[in-house]
Amino acid sequence: MIILVINCGSSSIKYQLLDMKNDDVYELLAKGIVEKIGLECGRLQHTPVGKQKVVKDLPVPDHTVGMQIVLDALIDKEYGVLKSFDDIEAVGHRIVQGADFFSGSAIVDEDVVSKIDFCCDFAPLHNPAHLLGIRACQEVLPSVPQVVTFDTAFHQTMPPYAYMYGLPYEYYQKYHIRRYGAHGTSHQFVAKKGAEMVGLDVNNSRIITCHIGNGSSITAIVNGKSIDTSMGLTPLEGLIMGTRCGDVDANAVLYMMKKENLTPDQMYDIVNKKSGFLGVSQKTSDAREMDELANNGNFQAKLTLKMLTFQMIKYIGAYVAEMNGVDAIFFTGGIGEHNSRLRRRVCENLTYLGLSFDYEANTAWGVDTVISLPDSKVKVALVTTDEELVIARDTMHLVQSIEEQLNN
Repeated sequence: MIILVINCGSSSIKYQLLDMKNDDVYELLAKGIVEKIGLECGRLQHTPVGKQKVVKDLPVPDHTVGMQIVLDALIDKEYGVLKSFDDIEAVGHRIVQGADFFSGSAIVDEDVVSKIDFCCDFAPLHNPAHLLGIRACQEVLPSVPQVVTFDTAFHQTMPPYAYMYGLPYEYYQKYHIRRYGAHGTSHQFVAKKGAEMVGLDVNNSRIITCHIGNGSSITAIVNGKSIDTSMGLTPLEGLIMGTRCGDVDANAVLYMMKKENLTPDQMYDIVNKKSGFLGVSQKTSDAREMDELANNGNFQAKLTLKMLTFQMIKYIGAYVAEMNGVDAIFFTGGIGEHNSRLRRRVCENLTYLGLSFDYEANTAWGVDTVISLPDSKVKVALVTTDEELVIARDTMHLVQSIEEQLNN
């Protein structure tokens, strides 16, 4: 089954085209991104497998045009990989926020679209863009089934005492205010893959997954199920991130609003877009640039990186206590997979768990690698994530299920 996987942002469309034979046998045909949607000059970066990468600057006024550009690239005579649009059998979308409406992936219909729309307040940077992607696909591929996979679905197994806030209960009843988490697709995939790497049964293990990137979250997983996670109602809570503040006293926000005479929208921009690495360093939101600044002695860059390390150690320690122990810790995400220094600093503070660290193996960069020594009581690994593959698998299963029902 040829499946187009879409990850729509507010000004971009990331995509992968996969030929899925089954869960374990598949072929990546092409991948790419359409950037700068809505600006005067957009850009297509298209990489067909076995052919040269294509970069084109062209107008992309909206997501519908962006989707058409993606499709045109896939069937282009020179650098395309398909004969026609008819070769695409299904489309899978990543959706950041599904609240408590969804505990798994779903076939797109108007009810599903309505619920995704309801959740826009919980993920205003993401869900509106996802909806644009769905509508664009409906317009250019009207007869192709679409499936949505939710970042929040994996965390629906959290118990109420883990997901509730200490706010008046009426606000949960009226507005669904609770912890939902994010990156669930990645946490689920990495837990299973990592367990296989270190010889554990994911359904009989206590695992902590650390998805560390421009957005970061940590999850406690017992017997394959999420029991707690660091992100909250929105992807703002938890660790310090690229531009997001992470955990902060709510009264600090109210105090700033009062002192600076800020509106809710202005405060939203500060905590979501101007804080985190960017806010503390006053230089950059990019972890690679932060490392360079820190290496050159910049105090605020060093502080930023120490804050991330400290917070990761704190969350991991808390989750070890929640689970009454831990069998494995896995690092993933753009920073988790590529920053050996961060992994080392975190693990050096976990020796009380009986963790024996393999410094030589830890030099690995973006490659699946066990980075604990054989005698380590806690297994540690760098595990590359593949959210697109999870989405493609879910899409294949759901579409096949619908087809079987129709045939029966």
